[in-house]
Amino acid sequence: MFGKLVPHPLLTVLIVIVWILLNGVSWGAAVLGLILGIVVPRATSAFWPDRPVVKSPLTILTYALIVLWDIFVANFQVAYLILFRRGDDLHSHFVTIPLDLKSPEAISALAGTITMTPGTVSATLSADGRALLVHCLETDDPEKTVAEIKARYETRLERIFER
Repeated sequence: MFGKLVPHPLLTVLIVIVWILLNGVSWGAAVLGLILGIVVPRATSAFWPDRPVVKSPLTILTYALIVLWDIFVANFQVAYLILFRRGDDLHSHFVTIPLDLKSPEAISALAGTITMTPGTVSATLSADGRALLVHCLETDDPEKTVAEIKARYETRLERIFER
């Protein structure tokens, strides 16, 4: 019964929380957020034939905090680069990140995280889904950048989606 009413419980909770945060804390916002949280996942469930399974929900919280912190820090780093460094002095590189992730949701989350972090952009996913091409605005050591992305983001996404 509950599975039919709420086919994607985490998505429902996320929609309710985001709706309340966007509209202010009130009973009306909570009720409308709950209605949307039930209707939207049910209306889109046909597009999710294989519902992603979250293996470690608490890791999502730590992952979100790390990503928010990285975005905060990267904003200042990019602002410094733009304001005080000449374009000729930047060491921008394309780096290829070999992926251990198999889940399309995990790969999408990694690509989105990289793109949301100022100074990096996910350019493309290889045809076999085993590597992600990323442009870095400033990096002196591309191998170190790849290792940081894998250690900081990919390992947590593996725990969330694949273990």
